[in-house]
Amino acid sequence: MKIVPLLILLFSLNSIPAVAQDIFDQNKLTAWCIVPFDKLKRGPEERIAMLEKLGFKQYVYDWRSEHIPSFDQEIKLAKQHNIAMEGVWLWVNSQLDKTGQLSADNQKVIDIVAKNKLKTTFWLGFDNGFFEGLTHHERVAKGAAFLKYLHSVLTPLQCKIALYNHGGWFGEPENEIEIIKKAGLKGVGIVYSFHHGHHQINRFYSMLKNMLPYLVAINLDGMDLSKGQILPIGTGKSEKEMIQLIRESGYKGRIGVLGHRDDEDVELVLRGNLEGLRGILK
Repeated sequence: MKIVPLLILLFSLNSIPAVAQDIFDQNKLTAWCIVPFDKLKRGPEERIAMLEKLGFKQYVYDWRSEHIPSFDQEIKLAKQHNIAMEGVWLWVNSQLDKTGQLSADNQKVIDIVAKNKLKTTFWLGFDNGFFEGLTHHERVAKGAAFLKYLHSVLTPLQCKIALYNHGGWFGEPENEIEIIKKAGLKGVGIVYSFHHGHHQINRFYSMLKNMLPYLVAINLDGMDLSKGQILPIGTGKSEKEMIQLIRESGYKGRIGVLGHRDDEDVELVLRGNLEGLRGILK
């Protein structure tokens, strides 16, 4: 699927600013979706060793309940190996989390971050049930109230928040921006993951312009509506053009490289995506 051709003509790969090129340097790429998504089920030591082997200097920690007991160890190991845990996943479960009270697992994760004095960014996602049965304005108000509550919890820890487009109503960037504005908070960012935005390919250009003031990370994926959600970079029809738009937009945040295959060795998945990205950048 093609992005509007007239918009693509506005951008030329022959005039890429040096600053924009730098965001794709290997030592600035971020690994994402590598903890629960790994056929080999690596522990902290194996995971940190893998990141070093592949040349990653930073990653974001996505987790499930079974990973919490080793989270403290992983923070310490990452620090020892000079690998920045620049983000931590935080998933709002509508049955367990509410404004004023976090689930036991979410609270444990925040407590471990606090104990280790880790200054990081929490990537915040919501399940669809959190906004179910509400009008648009009620959804915005509820999202803003939770955001303000979480902000009050994390600010004393010197941690930040970035809203994550995990699909559904909340996964539309326009709604995330509206929530941030309603909350009236400064420094709240947005993370945009390609693999949750296949249905948004045709309007990526306009979304990118609107998101730019908030964007802290963009996670890449192969983009092709006819092939499924998780695709190796370089195997879709649209990611090359989308990456071209990112390069020309002036975006200066992080670029994420996806694991997200629980049926494969995540090292091989990351390696394949790195090779696909290099092919596009040539």
